[in-house]
Amino acid sequence: MDSLEDELARARDLDVGELADAVESIGFECTRCGACCKAETACGSGGEGGGEDRADGDASDEETEPHTATVFPDEIRRLQDAGDYDFRDVARPMPYGLTEGEDGPEGETFEWALQTDDCGDCTFYAEDDDGTGACTVHGDRPLICRTYPFSVALGGTSQPMGEAVDEAGVVRAHECEGLGRDIDREDAERLAAALKERAIRELAEAIAVRENYEPVDVDGDVVVHDSEGAKRPDGTRYDATPR
Repeated sequence: MDSLEDELARARDLDVGELADAVESIGFECTRCGACCKAETACGSGGEGGGEDRADGDASDEETEPHTATVFPDEIRRLQDAGDYDFRDVARPMPYGLTEGEDGPEGETFEWALQTDDCGDCTFYAEDDDGTGACTVHGDRPLICRTYPFSVALGGTSQPMGEAVDEAGVVRAHECEGLGRDIDREDAERLAAALKERAIRELAEAIAVRENYEPVDVDGDVVVHDSEGAKRPDGTRYDATPR
């Protein structure tokens, strides 16, 4: 299996034109259905299939699978600045690796996810009166949102977004009702450039997490290890101390 550094080098060598060719061959047009922004079964009326990486989480319905989309530390700050939000208005610890303790979730995780509302939907998702979906921070949305329903597969650490339903070269397409629709070249190239940027960013983040990792005494709390070090759920830094 290639190392993270090997895959990062491959990501940097990706040809945007070839990625755009792949996107064009698959086809895509956003229908604004909102499925990629909703919980799987939030409040009994969530999105059908689709969506970013999904995992059991903390919404009120125990059968709900909240929307889970990875967000980088600098993307969190950009969203905070865009709307004068507090950190926890924007992001929450990725639930992977956490367990339910006596006083709530505890343990270590290695990513941030976009914050969700009480129904498990992305907190920045809204619907018009006719049910048409909209992102309230569309201009500042994270890379994972800019590139859905596509990802790039570089090897053993390819971008995880669930099972692919179509593929072309290294580009994978994931469940979305907008697939197979005509896309113009300019939009395909814009999406391809974002796909390359995301592949580079995810691998660089993973390498930085690995290099900056230092165990901390969780003591019934949650710690998120990101590229900037160990943090509390509110984004403040832990003083890293050996267990």
